[in-house]
Amino acid sequence: MNLERIIISGGGTGGHIFPAIAIAKAIQHRFPSCNILFIGANGRMEMEKVPQAGFEIKGLTISGFNRKSPLKNLTLPIKLWKSMSGVRSILSQFKPQLVIGVGGYASGPTLKMAQWMNLPTLIQEQNSFPGKTNLLLAKKAKAICVAYEGMEQFFPKSNLIKTGNPVRQELVEVQHQRAEALAFYGLNASCKTVFVMGGSLGAKTMNQAILNALQEIETMEKVQVLWQCGKAHFEELNNRTLPKNVHLFPFIERMEFAYAAADIIISRAGATSISELALVAKPIILVPSPNVSEDHQTKNALALSNQGAAWLVPDAEAPTGLWPNILRLLEDTATAERMSLALHSFALPNATNHIVDICQKMVSNE
Repeated sequence: MNLERIIISGGGTGGHIFPAIAIAKAIQHRFPSCNILFIGANGRMEMEKVPQAGFEIKGLTISGFNRKSPLKNLTLPIKLWKSMSGVRSILSQFKPQLVIGVGGYASGPTLKMAQWMNLPTLIQEQNSFPGKTNLLLAKKAKAICVAYEGMEQFFPKSNLIKTGNPVRQELVEVQHQRAEALAFYGLNASCKTVFVMGGSLGAKTMNQAILNALQEIETMEKVQVLWQCGKAHFEELNNRTLPKNVHLFPFIERMEFAYAAADIIISRAGATSISELALVAKPIILVPSPNVSEDHQTKNALALSNQGAAWLVPDAEAPTGLWPNILRLLEDTATAERMSLALHSFALPNATNHIVDICQKMVSNE
């Protein structure tokens, strides 16, 4: 049976949004007439990125539990009730064959209401340690697509499928795009490129690490830095006088070119980033974000570093400890090569198509 009407819900960060868009594009490629609708959270990144990718999105007024300011949670039940009501209206009008949840604020009420309405639901869990929302939703989900071994400790084994995380398909070809990538970003082909990406929202400690090293970087003739600092930090950093071998961007639109240009990559340890990095297989240093539920980024990073596929620098140590590790990895080519080989073993390049296969099977069995 063809896929004709699919809802995909979730977002908040690039780690949820880009897998969702990758799934949508793969569905669209296989079933060009399929009508795909996204449901996101008003004011969050998906409301901008999803339309840019060519898909329609409807927003819910929903937010997560605020641990830092408990008083702000007083309005949470009202927001949740309004979201559930809004979702019910969307589902009733759109009549999806299947609802896919990728994590993020909007996926909770969307999948919960879909399950109440007896619509089949699929969960795509990116992390090695799932969030509470997916743990609750999994009990009635028809399929749970995961990227790590051992997930049966969290989810019903009968519905568990290891697919890997969906990645942008253009990343498969990065090995052949180096010259084009260097030209695109105005980088010097005779220099080693350090690509620093602090996630779609930026990373304060990683930014501080590069700031602390600017004087040293300026003296290095054979090293250049491609630096994604995040939109929130860009204006402040761009007002500084930066060395000519530091190339600052608020957000990397052509990620495949950034990966292709890089000799080593410095990244947060979000599950989607790790899946992309495994496919690219360049030497990496991971700086797990401490600001995520269940500290799942540290668990993601350990899964790689324990196998020699990455180096791990704790966030608290990054401002002073990250740059020395970057220099060590630049100089230690033997370790860098071993790391690339180990990292490549984590790659699951067919994840997105596998998930579409599962979606088609679910709809056919209904």
